[in-house]
Amino acid sequence: MTVPSTMRAYRLLGWEQPPEVVEVPVPEPGAGEVLVEVAGNGLCHSDITMRQMPAAFGEAVGWAMPFTLGHEVGGRVAATGDGVDGLADGEPVALVSPSSCGRCWWCTRGLDGTCPHGLVGRGYGADGGLADYVLVNDVRAVLPIGGLDPVHAAPLTDAGATSHHAVARVASRLDDDAAVAVVIGTGGLGALALQLLRALTPAQVIAVDTNEARLAYARDLGAHHTVIGVDGDTRAQLASITGGEGAHAVLDFVGVDDTIAAGVASVRPAGAFALVGAGNGTLHAPWMHGLPREAEVFTFQGSNIADAQAVLQLAGDGRIRADVDRFSFDQIDDAYAAMEAGTLRGRAVITP
Repeated sequence: MTVPSTMRAYRLLGWEQPPEVVEVPVPEPGAGEVLVEVAGNGLCHSDITMRQMPAAFGEAVGWAMPFTLGHEVGGRVAATGDGVDGLADGEPVALVSPSSCGRCWWCTRGLDGTCPHGLVGRGYGADGGLADYVLVNDVRAVLPIGGLDPVHAAPLTDAGATSHHAVARVASRLDDDAAVAVVIGTGGLGALALQLLRALTPAQVIAVDTNEARLAYARDLGAHHTVIGVDGDTRAQLASITGGEGAHAVLDFVGVDDTIAAGVASVRPAGAFALVGAGNGTLHAPWMHGLPREAEVFTFQGSNIADAQAVLQLAGDGRIRADVDRFSFDQIDDAYAAMEAGTLRGRAVITP
């Protein structure tokens, strides 16, 4: 594959400054590295957070300006460095989103999403995929995807893998068709979680959102029930659907005060509440009476390599679909605006 000497990149050039499209050299892969030509890069709400991040926070986690945004990457192998085997030029691949060392206590136990060395990675403190090419310095992160379209694979590396991580964590509670799972927020991650619940468990799935269009989409994806709004009436509706017993699992992909309160209140005893959404909400639950008995309440951001492999396999087998809204490189700012406005049907993906 012929690789040019320069490329476009959508970069943060300074703290609390808007990103800019600039021309930069195409990196050359060294030993153990892989250069990937980007076919698609999914956009994430965390990108917007990074665009507004003060220097003190970014520098505290080891980030240095400038760097290229974008951490949901699908593409094709453009070049490999010495010591890289098993990857052919032009082969379609997806890149694991979280960074990890592969050697620490967490990584060696399959908990690479919590790797303490993973605070800097592609698109967060290091150059990411909102460019024509991206350099991968850890071949563990390069996953061949066979016949899966890399544009559709891109959002599966983060949105899909994170949703899989949540579903896998609660799946043991959803082992028969009498089980009920609630998905709060049916945007990018919630829509994928809904599909994963349908694909991996026999549970009845209830989708909750404030947007009727999103709920119509949830029904199209297989939701058994939908509930509009997140307020006191939401809890009553969920109680009615579950016969007053509550849900075996609630997955909150919004994470504001109202969704957390409604979600925890809707969990049955010995159920689970998973907080995935980064809405800066707070859990207010007095001891003994505020939480369901024997229930699990947990929160996380991200996923691990096994999640990415699993969700890409499910998509390749046609068991889930990754709907995307395509935008050209020149439309990156428009895509972020549409994401913030909530007007997207699928995941926004930039196609250089």
